[in-house]
Amino acid sequence: MKFLKSFFRRKNKPVAPENADEKLTTANDLIPETLSAAVHSEDDTGSCAAPKPEVMAEEKEVATDADGNIVEVEKETAEVSEPEKKVADEFEDEFKPKKKKKSAIGRFFKAIGRGISKIHIPGVKIMDRYILGKFMGTYFMVILLMLAVIAMFDVTEKLDAFLSAPLKETLFDYFASFLPYFANQLSPLFVFISVIFFTSKMAGNSEITAILSSGISFRRLLRPYMIGAAIIAAMTFVLSNYIIPPTNVRRIAYTNKYVKNKRVDYGNNIQLQVSPGVVMYMSRFDNTNKTGYNFSLDKFQGKTLASRMTARSITYDSLKTYRWTAHDYMIRTFKGTRENIRKGASIDTVITVEPRDFLIAVNDQEMLTSPQITEYVERQRKRGVANITAFEVEREKRYAATAAAFILTLIGMSLSSRKSKGGLGLNIGVGLALSFSYILFSTITSSFALSGLTTPFIAMQIPNVVYLLIAIVLYIRASKY
Repeated sequence: MKFLKSFFRRKNKPVAPENADEKLTTANDLIPETLSAAVHSEDDTGSCAAPKPEVMAEEKEVATDADGNIVEVEKETAEVSEPEKKVADEFEDEFKPKKKKKSAIGRFFKAIGRGISKIHIPGVKIMDRYILGKFMGTYFMVILLMLAVIAMFDVTEKLDAFLSAPLKETLFDYFASFLPYFANQLSPLFVFISVIFFTSKMAGNSEITAILSSGISFRRLLRPYMIGAAIIAAMTFVLSNYIIPPTNVRRIAYTNKYVKNKRVDYGNNIQLQVSPGVVMYMSRFDNTNKTGYNFSLDKFQGKTLASRMTARSITYDSLKTYRWTAHDYMIRTFKGTRENIRKGASIDTVITVEPRDFLIAVNDQEMLTSPQITEYVERQRKRGVANITAFEVEREKRYAATAAAFILTLIGMSLSSRKSKGGLGLNIGVGLALSFSYILFSTITSSFALSGLTTPFIAMQIPNVVYLLIAIVLYIRASKY
């Protein structure tokens, strides 16, 4: 085999022209002898391998004997020195592929992205699954990193409360609800940062340029982004409207007990309409023992008082719905000019009122699902209760956060789909500024509804309308490039 290779090398070796004064130099002439031997040598499997020079090749030396005849003398092989061995080892290591080490977190979220990209969805192409996998993997990575930072600051702020509270309650009653609650509250921020991050990285690697150069339009490129935004919006809607509010009950109870008590336990001069024509009044109510004092319940037929019930005190039974017990009561019934009076030590009665209907704390709306908020608002509006705006704002905020996923995804994709001189850092800086400004703008407009300047629906949709206009302008500008 070696003979045939050497034979064909001699046959294929270029020959200088006859009239040429200079010798033609070939590529083989430029290769050093040791490197040439490494390239052309073969191992037992027939593949080229770098030489491992444990001993030097045999050399022949010409000499004359005593009679003057020329003879060939074989020179003994010499062992290779240590420096030469090091050079050979470095030469061999140079051709070995070097593997980049990745962190466990990076491998985990990359695996999530690969898993999502392998999910078969009808009508979704390979490019769509590739971008969707990057989108969702980056989104969950950003959530994990940001929640770690938020939890660290929260532990620093409430360290005294955490040290005094049992560890089990801190982990399962507080943090088990606190982390999902903030992850859902800041979901628009996480969506924006994730879109900016992975799209800027794709643009920096010329992947976006290659996709657009292959004939795919910018509008078609937007499809996997909107699919990802729809998935996140659906998750946000379900979590904020149905799953997270019941878990907030334990979190708020924990903060009221160990951090700062924001629960309303007392009320004075409570008057509300139980049902049409029925008005209840208590001079004072103590929620610690569920007891009201100087109670009265008036029933009207049209504009005429039909009956009146008074009691020195009345107690609410928390184990039964709408069950009250009046103590030292008197019931007066009016029929024309006649009046019937009935007295007693105590009596059980059903009054469709609960203490939470008139003892309203600042964060009670966070513990109700959206259908419960709607039912509560309608019931309180019929009773003539005025402080229900916070509940309406909370409901509209949940719907607005769902729509914000699409708007901020469009803005992030339009901003970072092209290479910029500032690179990834500039895009992330712009993304953080816009996302925080959106959250700040939503907080400001919600105060408009609380002060009565506008309705809760309009107040919470103003940021979406403004940022939707910004998204449309950026999309038109980016699609023209």
